[in-house]
Amino acid sequence: MARMAMMFWGLLALVLALALAALLWVRLAPSDPVRWHVDPATVPEPSTPNFARREAIFPLPPAELAARLQALATAEGAERLAGDARHATFIARSRLMRYPDYISVRLEPAPEGTRLIAFSRSRFGHGDMGVNRARLKRWFAALDGAGR
Repeated sequence: MARMAMMFWGLLALVLALALAALLWVRLAPSDPVRWHVDPATVPEPSTPNFARREAIFPLPPAELAARLQALATAEGAERLAGDARHATFIARSRLMRYPDYISVRLEPAPEGTRLIAFSRSRFGHGDMGVNRARLKRWFAALDGAGR
């Protein structure tokens, strides 16, 4: 009986150690800009439903929209992974588990102002429970309110 109890606790410790290692990998895995910095207008959709794409024209000059977008992303805790003011990729992390999401944006001059194209996707998992779509909706709404 004591031997079975020791085996149980040993197996439980192994499972917990593997779970902790997986959580650490998700949090500490390096983010390769070559892989994640993409053109949001042309990148193919992933095979998993953990992404969102959105575009709109804002009545702001590109430089002003870029500055507001940078401020918005930073205010939400996102950091620029790669790119410049006109084509950037940000990394945002979920609150609890710190899963990384990548948000690639491109700003293009348009007759009415600036066209913003955004592509937000999760690195890990199959679904995102609407997080990427909600982020883009929130960002676009904030930028729309700032431009009018």
